Amino acid sequence: MNKTGKPSAIPARKPLAALLRFLATAGEAEVSGEDPLLLVAAGGRQATAAVSVVAQALSLGLAIRDAGRLKASPETRSHLRRLMAGADGYLDQHRDVAERTLVTVAGRERVSVNQLESPLAALSRLKDKAGAPFLPEPAIAAGERLARDFTRAGLQPRLTMSWEPRLAGRNGGELGQARDLSDTAVAARGRLQQAIAAMGPELSGVALDVCCFMKGLETVERERQWPVRSAKLMLRAALMALSRHYAPEGKPRPRSHAWGAEGYRPEMSGCLDRQAAPD
Repeated sequence: MNKTGKPSAIPARKPLAALLRFLATAGEAEVSGEDPLLLVAAGGRQATAAVSVVAQALSLGLAIRDAGRLKASPETRSHLRRLMAGADGYLDQHRDVAERTLVTVAGRERVSVNQLESPLAALSRLKDKAGAPFLPEPAIAAGERLARDFTRAGLQPRLTMSWEPRLAGRNGGELGQARDLSDTAVAARGRLQQAIAAMGPELSGVALDVCCFMKGLETVERERQWPVRSAKLMLRAALMALSRHYAPEGKPRPRSHAWGAEGYRPEMSGCLDRQAAPD
């Protein structure tokens, strides 16, 4: 309750964020029903939203009504990011946070993932034909790490077309206005550049679209004119390559062998002396 005795508008943020999250990933959805409204996106994905929440999104310019369909507006993703990054204490109580373990060269790192904001949350529940997760845990964690570096780097979705195709070819000093960035942002941009180079130009685009720009797979396929259901295969390949970049498998060290007769003991003088066994 606020000082006027009326219910505070703050609790509406969670359903509004859920609606914006659905529109950001789906692009658009067919609307039917009364209250709550049923939203059906391409591919059969569904969500419900109260009429008041949809009306709020429309009034704020965060959604567009078009002949029985609800579409994301140019402001949908940016407003969702601001909403989820709020520092007023409310969002900390209403985030859907999960803990993940990310294996890196330096060891194991526990990371917190906001599943309401995370574009990989729904994909993490997908199963392959054998019933195993379609995206393994290392792939999910790698995608979340990529998103965190993107945020820390201070990059915005509106910069996509200007930097994505050229990022892997730049060095750290040329990436943006480095002199005006904090050390944290510069370091994050360096890690982002290395991650994109590790995935390669064929795979990095879909990883950036889904993990950083919060686009749904249907939107990626439509924008890139890819066949249906191809985006998830490309995303899996990209994130598996990224997980190997973050935690490369160590090469086995060659083992030294020495052959000797019974009772033979090698002499240690900085290296192992090899002696052949007598015939």
